[in-house]
Amino acid sequence: MKEYPLVGVRVKDINLIPDERGFFAEIMRSDWKDFLEGDVIQQANLSYSYPGIVRAWHRHERGQVDYFLVLKGAMKICAYEESTGKMAEVIGSGEKPQLIRIPGNYLHGTMTVSSFPSHTVYFVSNLYDYKNPDEVRVPWNSASIVPAEINGRKDDPRVGKPWDWFAPPHK
Repeated sequence: MKEYPLVGVRVKDINLIPDERGFFAEIMRSDWKDFLEGDVIQQANLSYSYPGIVRAWHRHERGQVDYFLVLKGAMKICAYEESTGKMAEVIGSGEKPQLIRIPGNYLHGTMTVSSFPSHTVYFVSNLYDYKNPDEVRVPWNSASIVPAEINGRKDDPRVGKPWDWFAPPHK
């Protein structure tokens, strides 16, 4: 399990068990206590996003936690703490299945970075309330999202600038 500088953001590798038929994998278990931190999954959702599509920014005020699993394609998943400017950036991929935990108190969003659509299953700890959604939204291109550090690094060239989902890879 990998931890990120934002408290509660973490990634758990999914164990694929191959055989002559294909593979089997457990993608969520209630006994993963160290990963779930007591969360109980209430709903599962499927998202299909075209290449370059950004779904950002929003946060939840009623304690919702999101768990992302990219099944096909690749997706950049970011969480941003407004008070400190800390950002966690994770690349989820169907090539290496991982469960990505994002506490809902952080602004968070996604962008499909593969050249073909991404398929993502995400689990949430609260049921969606159609009459009173638990979503505080910020525009995807808001100049107010200015990382002070990304994944604990202050020397990342994107630090100190408004977040650009389309910035080329810097590595």
